[in-house]
Amino acid sequence: MLNQVMDFAGEVLPGSCAVPPYSEAAFLSELGDRLRSSRMRCDLSRRELARRSGISERYIAQIEAGKGNVSIVLLLRLASAIHGSQPQAA
Repeated sequence: MLNQVMDFAGEVLPGSCAVPPYSEAAFLSELGDRLRSSRMRCDLSRRELARRSGISERYIAQIEAGKGNVSIVLLLRLASAIHGSQPQAA
């Protein structure tokens, strides 16, 4: 599962070619764009992603709009939901 999450992080997390100073707003916007494209590539609606991840549909919409400052734990839940596995409880 960790490999899937790392692959997803490579797809979703912007900044691989970031040159400081990198705008936080631009980072969140690009993150949202990449989350949306990953979700759509897997043919998932926001509602289904919300159900699978346990994250509200409204918050997913905020993340995709570049407005949500998402934690790494929520990214893990989104990655697990998109890749069809369940996150393991700590």
